[in-house]
Amino acid sequence: MADLNVEDEILGKAYDSKLMKRLLSFVKPYKKYVVLAIIINIVVAALLAIRPLLIKVAIDDYIVNSNYKGLITISVVLFAALMFQAVIQYFLTYYTQLMGQNIIYDLRVKLFAHVQKLSLKYFDKTPIGRIVTRVTNDVESLEELFSSGIVMIFSDVFQIVWILIFMFAMEWELTLVSLSVLPILIYATFLFRKKVREAYRDVRFHLARLNSYTQEHITGMSIIQLFSKEKKEKEIFSEINEAHKKSNINSIFYYAVFYPIVEILSSAAVALIIWYGGGNIIQGTMTIGVLFAFIQYTEMFFRPIRDLSEKYNIMQTAMASSERIFKLLDNNTMIQDPEVPKALYNFRGNVDFKNVWFAYNSDDYVLKDISFSVNAGETVAIVGATGAGKSSIINLLNRFYDINRGNILVDGIDLREISKSDLRNQISIVLQDVFLFSGTISSNINLGDESITKEQIIEAAKIVGADSFISKLPNQYDEEVKEKGATLSVGQKQLVSFARALVFNPRILILDEATSSVDTETEMLIQNAIKKLLVGRTSIVIAHRLSTIQNSDKIIVLHKGEIKEVGTHQQLLTKKGIYFKLYQLQYKDQELK
Repeated sequence: MADLNVEDEILGKAYDSKLMKRLLSFVKPYKKYVVLAIIINIVVAALLAIRPLLIKVAIDDYIVNSNYKGLITISVVLFAALMFQAVIQYFLTYYTQLMGQNIIYDLRVKLFAHVQKLSLKYFDKTPIGRIVTRVTNDVESLEELFSSGIVMIFSDVFQIVWILIFMFAMEWELTLVSLSVLPILIYATFLFRKKVREAYRDVRFHLARLNSYTQEHITGMSIIQLFSKEKKEKEIFSEINEAHKKSNINSIFYYAVFYPIVEILSSAAVALIIWYGGGNIIQGTMTIGVLFAFIQYTEMFFRPIRDLSEKYNIMQTAMASSERIFKLLDNNTMIQDPEVPKALYNFRGNVDFKNVWFAYNSDDYVLKDISFSVNAGETVAIVGATGAGKSSIINLLNRFYDINRGNILVDGIDLREISKSDLRNQISIVLQDVFLFSGTISSNINLGDESITKEQIIEAAKIVGADSFISKLPNQYDEEVKEKGATLSVGQKQLVSFARALVFNPRILILDEATSSVDTETEMLIQNAIKKLLVGRTSIVIAHRLSTIQNSDKIIVLHKGEIKEVGTHQQLLTKKGIYFKLYQLQYKDQELK
C-alpha cells in the first residue's frame, strides 16, 4: 500500500513572478491573441463606463425637460452601445478561449513528453496517481488562467480606470465620498488573500492524495478482494475523502465571508452617495442625473472588485498547480545521452560487464563486482534466488539505470557513449509481467510503428505460436485489446509479447522469466519457437525453471548480487554447488508431481 503520509511539498508564494514568467512563456506563441484581447477589453470597459453617463444625460437633459425626441435619440444611442458591446464581447470570449485551449494543449504535450524521458528511478519513488494529477488536474486548473484569468484581469482593471475617469470628471468631491470605504475593502481583501492561499494549496494536496490512493487501489483490486480488505480500504478512502471535502469547505467559507463584506461596503458607498449627493440636490448644487449615474458607477466599481477576487482565486489555484507542474518539468532524474553519441555500425551484439557495481538506493548494492561476457550469437542464462540481482542486470543493459561503478560494453563501446534510442533499438525484451496497451492485437505487436507491415506482424505471431489463437478471434489481428489486455489470458498475453519482441528483429533478445506464467503446453510451443529465434542473436535468458535453459551456451549463477558460478549445465552439475542444489530442488518437486 502507498504511504498516504507522503505529501506533495507546499512551495512558493501566493504570487511568484518567476512562475508567472514561465507560465507566460507558453502565451508567447499566441501574443497576437493577447494584444487583440487587451484592445477589445479597453473598448468594452469604455462602453460599460459610458452607459451611466448616457443615462445621466437622458435624465438631466431630456426627462427633466420633457424632451421626448431627445429621449428617443439617447435611448437609440444607449441601445446601439449595448449591441456593439455584445458583439465585441463575443469575439473577446472566442479568442481568449481559443488561446487558452491552445496553451493547455502545448503544456500538456510538453509535460507528457517530459514524463516519458524520466528514468525508471523516478517512477520507483513517485505514485502514479500523483503524476496523473499533474498531467490532468493541475494542467486543467491553468486553463481558466490562460483562457480568461490573465486577459480578464485587464478587463477588470480597465473598467475600474474608466469608471474613475468618468466619476472624477463628473463630480470629484462625490467621487472621494464614494471611495471612502476603500481602506476597509483593501484590508478585507488582504486577509482574504492570505486565507485563500492556504486553503487552495490544502485542496490541491488532498486532491493529489485522493487520486494517488484511488489509482493504486483500483489497480490492485484483485488483492483487496482476495484478502477481503474492502471494508478497511473503504474506511481509509473515506478518511482521505473527508479531508479533501473539509479543505474545499474551508476554502468556500472564506468566499462566503468575503463576498457579503464587499456587498456591505458597496451598499455603504451607495448610502454615502445618497446622503451627500441628496443634500447637494436639495441645495441645488447637483442634478438628479449625476446622483443616479454615481449610484450606477459605484455598483459597477465594486463588481470588478469582486471579479478580481475571483481572479485571485484562479491565480491561487494556478500558482499552486504551476509549482507542481514546473517541479515535475524541472526534474532531471534522467538517463542522459552523451553530447556526441557513438553510432552502432554493423552491430553484432557482444556484451561485456566489467566490475559492475549497482545500487538502487545509496550504497545498498544489489550487484557487486559483476563481470561476464556474452559473445555475439551466444545464449547465456542467469539464474539465482529472488533478489539475487537477475533483473537488475537486464535493467542496466537496457540502461534504464546507470551503474555506480564499472563498465558495460556492447561491441566494445561503453553504454554511456551510445544514445539510449540507438541502444534500445537493438534490444527486445519479454518480461514476466506482460503489459498490453488499449488498442488492437496489431498495435500491441508493432507499437504503432508504421514501418512494420501487417505481413511482418503475422509472420512474427506465427513463429511464436500466437497466430493459432489470434486467427480464431472475431477480428483476428484487429481484435480490440482492453486495458492491460484484460480480455486475454496470461498465456495469450505472453505470446503477444513474444511477437512484439521478435517483430523488431533485435540483435539482442532478453527473456526475463518469460515462460513462468504459461502452461506446459504453451511453454513447449514457445520453447520450440525460441530455438529458431535465438539462432544468430545474442540472448540473455532469466529463468526459474532450469529445464528451459539446459542448452544455454553459458549459465551464470547469482547469489546476493555476486556471481558464484559460471559454466554449462553439465559443468555446473558436476561442481555440485548452488546450481546443483537448485536443480535438485526442482527435480524433487517434479518427482513429487
